[in-house]
Amino acid sequence: MAMKVPGKRDGWKKAGLIGVGTVLGVLLSLNFSAIAQREGKTPIPYEDLQLLSAVFGKIKSDYVENVPDDKLIKEAINGMVRGLDPHSDFLDAEAFKELQVSTQGKFGGLGIEVGVEDGVVRVVAPIEDTPAFRAGIKAGDLIVKIDDVATRGLPLSKAVDKMRGKPGTSVVLTVVRKDAETPLTFTLVREEINVKSVRAKMLEPGYGYIRVRTFQERTGEDLARALKDFYAKGDLKGLVLDLRSDPGGLLNQAVAVSAAFLPKDALVVYTDGRTPDARMRFAATKESYSRRGEDWFRDLPPAVKKVPMVVLVDGGTASASEIVAGALQDHKRATVLGNQTFGKGSVQTILPLGNNAGLKLTTARYYTPSGRSIQAKGIEPDINVDDGRESNTRIREANLERHLETNKAGTPGSEAGKTAAPVKPGDPNKVEVAPPLPRFEFGSADDFQLQQAMNHLKGQPVIASSKSMAASANVPATPKP
Repeated sequence: MAMKVPGKRDGWKKAGLIGVGTVLGVLLSLNFSAIAQREGKTPIPYEDLQLLSAVFGKIKSDYVENVPDDKLIKEAINGMVRGLDPHSDFLDAEAFKELQVSTQGKFGGLGIEVGVEDGVVRVVAPIEDTPAFRAGIKAGDLIVKIDDVATRGLPLSKAVDKMRGKPGTSVVLTVVRKDAETPLTFTLVREEINVKSVRAKMLEPGYGYIRVRTFQERTGEDLARALKDFYAKGDLKGLVLDLRSDPGGLLNQAVAVSAAFLPKDALVVYTDGRTPDARMRFAATKESYSRRGEDWFRDLPPAVKKVPMVVLVDGGTASASEIVAGALQDHKRATVLGNQTFGKGSVQTILPLGNNAGLKLTTARYYTPSGRSIQAKGIEPDINVDDGRESNTRIREANLERHLETNKAGTPGSEAGKTAAPVKPGDPNKVEVAPPLPRFEFGSADDFQLQQAMNHLKGQPVIASSKSMAASANVPATPKP
C-alpha cells in the first residue's frame, strides 16, 4: 500500500512524506514516497552473494536451534538496509499499514513520538494531552522494556506495535532517564489519540498564533481555516508560526504551509539525487500541494502574504518543518527565532517490493530555495533565543550513527562542511541521555520564546536567554545578517 502525493509535471506519481524518527501513531519515519519500482542497473556481485549463501547455509545446518528461512532472509535484508543510514529501512506488511495511520493522526495508543538509535528506543517527544504526556514521559527518555519485553534489538515497528492497542488497555513502560539513579516504571492506559496537526488562537487583539504539530493530510486545509477565522475578526498586526518539536510529515503539506505565505510560484524546496526521479522542484502552486485539485488558499485575504511573521524553531524541528522554516527564511518572509533545528535534509523513497513489503531508501537530499542543504546542520535561526530546554547533549541528525554528511562542494546546491561525531550508545543503562526538558505547553503564558517572538513583532527588545532575563531585560538580541 502506497500513498500518492504530488510530483511536478508527472502529476501525483510521487508521495511526499518528510519526517524524523517514528511517531507512535503519528509518523513511522516516512519522508518521501514514490510509486514507481525501479530495476537494478548495476552488475550483481556474484562472489559476495556466494559468501552470503555460505553463511545462510552454515546457520541452517549448525546453529543451535532451527531458524526459519524467511526469518534469516528478512534479518539479512534488515541488516543490509539499516547499515546505510539512520533513515533507510525495510518495511514489512505491518509497516506499510502505518502509512495510513501516519497521515490521519488517529489511533489507539499512548501518544509518544519515538525513534531508534543503535537499537535503543528513544522518546523524541510526548504528544500534548495524551497518556504519555500526563504521566510524565519526557523527551530523551530511553524505553528499555515494554511490559516484559526488552526493546534493545527489537525492530522499531514492533516496539510501536506493542505500545499501540485497544483504548482502555494498559501497558507498562520501563524507562531510563539521565537524572534518575534507577529505571522508572510507568503504567499507562491506552486512549484513542486524535492528533490535530494545527492549533490556532489569538494571543491578543491583532496577534495570531498557529502551532503545527505534524504535517498531516489536512494540515494545509486546517491552516487556511485558521487564517480565515483570524481575519474574520479583523486584520492581523503580526503572526507567530510555531514549528517547535514538529518532527515532520507530508512533504506536500509542508509546501502548502509555505505557499500560504509566499508569492505564487515562489520556489519552496528542491531535491537532488542520482536518478531523474530524485530531482524535483516544488513551488507555491496548487499543483505542488493539492491532491484532488482543491486550492484551500484561493480565497485567503491578500494581507496573509504580507503580515509580519515569526517562525519558532528548536532542536526538535525536523525535516518537513525545516523545509517551511528554510523557505520562509530564504524568501525573507519571516524571522526565524529560537534554537538551531534538527538537521534532517535527506529524502526517502518508498519502493514497493511485492507481498505488501517495501524498501524505504534514502535517494536524495533536499535544499532550501537558496540552495542550502540542511543535512546534519539544520536551520540557524535569525535570532537565537534560549529558553533553557536545549542542551549540548540533545540528539540531532549530526549525532546519529551513519548519518549522511553535508553534501560535498561541487555538487549542485551543495555546501561543504563538517559534522559532529556520531553517538554510539552502549548498554541502555549507561547511555547518555539529553537532560529532560521542562514540561510546559507551547503557546502558554510561560512560553519564553513566544514572549520574545511577540516582542520582536512589536518592535520591543528581545531577550536572548531566559537565564539572563533579569540582566538582559533591556538588551535586544542582535539578528544575524
